[in-house]
Amino acid sequence: MDKFVRDPAVVAKLSPKQYRVTQQSGTEMPGTGAYLHNKEPGIYVDVVSGEPLFASADKYESGCGWPSFYESVRPDAVELLEDNSLGMGRTEVRCARCGGHLGHVFPDGLGTPTGDRYCMNSLSLKFTPEQSS
Repeated sequence: MDKFVRDPAVVAKLSPKQYRVTQQSGTEMPGTGAYLHNKEPGIYVDVVSGEPLFASADKYESGCGWPSFYESVRPDAVELLEDNSLGMGRTEVRCARCGGHLGHVFPDGLGTPTGDRYCMNSLSLKFTPEQSS
């Protein structure tokens, strides 16, 4: 039995690019993501499950071409898996709730509080702006 919770209706509504990234572990081209330069306060949620994943306060400019964060909103919000595809060892990041592919994390976030660089695909995220009072 699959441990992940996915709403088939939500998966069916994904664009072909979102489907390729989230369901087939694809990657968007560097420098093309909608959230790469977003600096608005808010929260980034999984595009499939709606699960909160990353806070804008933890986003930084890493220069890698993808939105980068130094940590997730909660340690159990994401699942980290060994990824040896493309002939290299990497750590894949998936949504812990739905299992959708988000990107990869690298231990080279120099100058960040955690030392990590979570490189996420904008196609796997949805940004929710902070509510102003």
